[in-house]
Amino acid sequence: MYSIYHFWQSLIDNKTKFKKVSKLDEFPFPEKILSCSNKGVFPDLAIKINTRGQFTGGELVELKDSSVYNISSFNSTIPTGKKNIRNIVTSDHGSVFKQMQDAGDDVFSLEVRDVYYLIRGRNKGHQKICLVHGSFFETIPAENLVGETFSQVVDEELNDPEINEDVKGKLKKALSRQDIFGRVRSVEKASVSMRFRVLVEVKPQANILGPNQYPEILDDTLNFACPFYTEEEKEKLISNVKSVMGVVQMKKLKIIEIKHPLNGWFLVFQTGL
Repeated sequence: MYSIYHFWQSLIDNKTKFKKVSKLDEFPFPEKILSCSNKGVFPDLAIKINTRGQFTGGELVELKDSSVYNISSFNSTIPTGKKNIRNIVTSDHGSVFKQMQDAGDDVFSLEVRDVYYLIRGRNKGHQKICLVHGSFFETIPAENLVGETFSQVVDEELNDPEINEDVKGKLKKALSRQDIFGRVRSVEKASVSMRFRVLVEVKPQANILGPNQYPEILDDTLNFACPFYTEEEKEKLISNVKSVMGVVQMKKLKIIEIKHPLNGWFLVFQTGL
């Protein structure tokens, strides 16, 4: 059985090793439940898919390591709670696809995947580690974020009453898709080609490591944060964690509710390092 809950269990089992690794990608992640492992390519890790049982598996995990209590920038991929695997695996011969296939996954049998971010921050000999669902950072849809950002650029740079509003609207629409910036562009007579990258930085409201915004996330703790919108969803999260960890280990966890100022409630399972 594979799932993000089993991944969380493996982090707890090896939590003392977080202090021993200088880089997060050096941590001994559980290869037996992973379908791929990458460096510099999204996703850094992926959980295997289950063909039967309680969990679907297939979650995608991105690593974010920082030497301070801030979250390092997201390069090229805007953080979201879910991603379609067809937008990530662009070729049946790509590295991510091949790794997943070799691990036994029917890659496209689960197209929409939950996304988690394993975040570590360090400060004066202490550290905080959070495995957090991507919806923590997705307060508006990614396409709206890109579109509204470039709408501001268009309005600022084309602030001319003589420019047709319809033309401006078409320009805004054309610039609203994140995927167009990842394409390589070649200019005649240029000796280099170019592609643009989207750089996303986390505001203080969404910095789960920040002691002022989220004092519940203590120094030297390992945390697992998931959204819930009803009491039933909260109880389901607790039940899922308990079914993987067992009653005895579950009692060792501290369960906290934190309020994201822009995105509702998250349930946090916390243990000391």
